[in-house]
Amino acid sequence: MDKTRRAVILLSGGLDSATVLAIARSSGFACHALSFDYGQRHSAELDAAARVAARQGAVEHRVFKLDLAMFGGSALTDSRIAVPEQASTGIPVTYVPARNTIMLSIALAWAEVLESRDIFIGVNAVDYSGYPDCRPEYIASFETMANLATKAGVEGKQLHVHTPLMQLGKAQIIRLGTELGVDYNATVSCYQADAAGRACGVCDSCRLRRQGFIEAGVADATRYVASPE
Repeated sequence: MDKTRRAVILLSGGLDSATVLAIARSSGFACHALSFDYGQRHSAELDAAARVAARQGAVEHRVFKLDLAMFGGSALTDSRIAVPEQASTGIPVTYVPARNTIMLSIALAWAEVLESRDIFIGVNAVDYSGYPDCRPEYIASFETMANLATKAGVEGKQLHVHTPLMQLGKAQIIRLGTELGVDYNATVSCYQADAAGRACGVCDSCRLRRQGFIEAGVADATRYVASPE
């Protein structure tokens, strides 16, 4: 396939990133999936990412290891901070400081090596948890920086950060993914899933996911530790 059609896909193993991978593939990109073992609470999402990459025909799937737990500062990287089980306002404690900036920067490095001009990420400004690094203005700023800071950008090979889910609600995402053949049973979205990948059903991510399936009119394939109310 033409090198200009290679893309790096940030693949967490969750519902959104699995949908983004399907969108990129359906758009004709050769997809190089990139996941991160960053010291998060569980590895179930990395197992899910491997399943999703294999089932959706990614050209390759790499897991980049870094230890954001050495800094902590988030319920996802510090076991002393509890994952909220009730809806909250403002930026929640599940926000991981600078996570998307770090991950996009590493994806940018790989994209340059691949001679790819395209990075896909599943950030969303509609059904999201209040994270500042999921907003359109942040992505636009990162893209500008990427094209200023890279050899490819300086040589006129403009890089684009694709955010196909940015303006979609969770139900819309699920309907789109279903049309593209995404097996959501392979995904894990829960912030505190158990070793088997079963969801808690009460964290913010679980609530958004469950409501999305209800509104989409699609059967919820999520495996829960206990049936959510």
